[in-house]
Amino acid sequence: MKVLKVPYAEKDEAKALGARWNPTRKSWYVPDGVAVEPFAKWLAGSAAAGASAGEPSSRDARAAKPVVGSKYVELAHACNPFEECAECRPKLIDSGWFEAHQAVRKMLAAL
Repeated sequence: MKVLKVPYAEKDEAKALGARWNPTRKSWYVPDGVAVEPFAKWLAGSAAAGASAGEPSSRDARAAKPVVGSKYVELAHACNPFEECAECRPKLIDSGWFEAHQAVRKMLAAL
């Protein structure tokens, strides 16, 4: 995953190329497995040079903040855990995330 610095006026262009928005980090990113060359103008600082050389990109402090929590699960690809994904479902079930999600849905439905 490569974090991008996309101005608001260019968000639609980045999205059309395949960039995704991370609402938690409030930043656009290129999912793993997607070529970064089309996003060169938005790669942060030295990340543009590093991305072409195969080096890891630098991230701003907010984007580099580790995500923690008892039900946080790192997924191998950029899918939405709230939608069915055959690849991620077993990992979500094994971690307890799926059970916790179902419990929250039941609680909200009862309101």
